[in-house]
Amino acid sequence: MVGRSALDTAAQIGRWGALGADTIRALPKVGIWGRLILGQMARIGVDSVPIALFIATFTGVVMALQASYTFTGAVPLYFVGTLVGKTMVLELGPVLTGLALSGRVGANIAAELGTMRVTEQIDALETLAYDPVAYLVVPRILAGFIMFPVVVILATSAGIAAGWLTSLQLLDMSTPEFMKGLRLFFEPWDVQFAVIKSLSFGITVTSIGCFFGFTTHGGAEGVGLSTTRAVVVSSMVILVLDAFWAATLL
Repeated sequence: MVGRSALDTAAQIGRWGALGADTIRALPKVGIWGRLILGQMARIGVDSVPIALFIATFTGVVMALQASYTFTGAVPLYFVGTLVGKTMVLELGPVLTGLALSGRVGANIAAELGTMRVTEQIDALETLAYDPVAYLVVPRILAGFIMFPVVVILATSAGIAAGWLTSLQLLDMSTPEFMKGLRLFFEPWDVQFAVIKSLSFGITVTSIGCFFGFTTHGGAEGVGLSTTRAVVVSSMVILVLDAFWAATLL
């Protein structure tokens, strides 16, 4: 059983890599995917902003409250701004947004392409000598690559703003105190690090969703299984990449 699982996993990774190679070869076909990318950017990025802002806002509130509870009587209260800013930029903003979007975006892509596969729409494109990778995969991956950093930056900003408002209303802090803590250990590299992580998360979520959608079989049950696998695998890879980038870049 262990051997079969290992071989199946290796085969899946190989097929995922083959789809990535096909995607790179399809990039010059701008005439096919160029007119589709704006629509995918709206679906993947703009439509994901509300859920990302919702998660980040309440994360910022909780971070401020827990920081004040932890620092009571031991550390100056302005360190609340330091903890909220540093944690949201480096970790919680990109990772929580990536996990949320893996459920929303990855599941949507896998279900959509999986339905097209089991209803033979992708086969029809191939029969008509129309490259399905250029038509279906490239615009989604490029849209994820472009829009994930935008959503992450918006979510991180919302989380820090929520922490600031919470500090003003509930912790008896002033704006200068919060800003003092926020600027204390801030470095421009922190934002670059968050953008690098979000770029990798965008490619991961969209490519895994496309892969499981393309390899769907078994009718409606297969579509559901592919959707579940896309979300689970995307979440796992995001956490692995999070550890990898921390160990490599920090």
